[in-house]
Amino acid sequence: MKVLHSIAEIRQEVKSLRKQRSLHNHEATVGLVPTMGFLHEGHASLMRKAREMSDIVVISIFVNPIQFGPNEDFERYPRDEQRDLALAEAEGVDIVFLPTVEVMYPSPTKTHVSVAELTDTLCGASRPGHFDGVSTVVTKLFNIVKPDHAFFGAKDAQQVAVIRQMVDDLNMDIEIVPCPIVREEDGLALSSRNVYLSAEEREQALVLSRSLRLAREEIISNPQMTAGQVRERLRREIGTSAIAVIDYAEILSFPQLEVLADDTVLHQCNGEIIMALAVKFGPTRLIDNVIMETKGVSLHV
Repeated sequence: MKVLHSIAEIRQEVKSLRKQRSLHNHEATVGLVPTMGFLHEGHASLMRKAREMSDIVVISIFVNPIQFGPNEDFERYPRDEQRDLALAEAEGVDIVFLPTVEVMYPSPTKTHVSVAELTDTLCGASRPGHFDGVSTVVTKLFNIVKPDHAFFGAKDAQQVAVIRQMVDDLNMDIEIVPCPIVREEDGLALSSRNVYLSAEEREQALVLSRSLRLAREEIISNPQMTAGQVRERLRREIGTSAIAVIDYAEILSFPQLEVLADDTVLHQCNGEIIMALAVKFGPTRLIDNVIMETKGVSLHV
């Protein structure tokens, strides 16, 4: 496994490795897993999917400052470079791109990539400018690595929808591969930010997966369930935690991310819907979601 820090180095290494691993009738494919480090089993599952689908696996580790707001946790975002590299090597990663902020942004960037409409709700509404920062850095990584496939966790389903829209709109020749949420045995979705939680906050955070599971069960069992009833059900269950502070508890179409009217009967919807949560436990903001196919009402993610 090679650990590279400069854009010139990784471009050359990817080009060289692609040439080495190509056969006369098959050009070697490159899979990219963009991360912000502090890797966990969720990231490892992305690397394994990348290995399954690609001849060359590249991961990036970069805490991207331009996707953090002024009062967010950029400075204290957890970092553990040696642990990250050990996990990447154990998963058979070929190249780790580990740039500094100065490498990615040698001067203040005057160009930003912005995806409209899909960023008007959920984290896009709660964190103004966040997705412009995400779209911009992902575009840079795509241009640097030139992958054939890029792998993203479904826990941030809005991010997946935004990146897919960007790739489609800008005719990028990259397949975006969303991968299922990885959870602890008790249901908590894996997140680098879980390290912030105290023992009590960690216990209380189980209300996220529980509220989504209960709402999903009610949607399946009640053909007349409306979007408004789901919102109320989610909020009521989250409210059983004395320390949970709701940012949003929403139900929308997916991947369009259009808010469903309160009187929308979910069994009459076409396509997929998403129940999405963002809730604070102490200073730590966690997200979770469930995506459902409304035709037949089966769990999709």
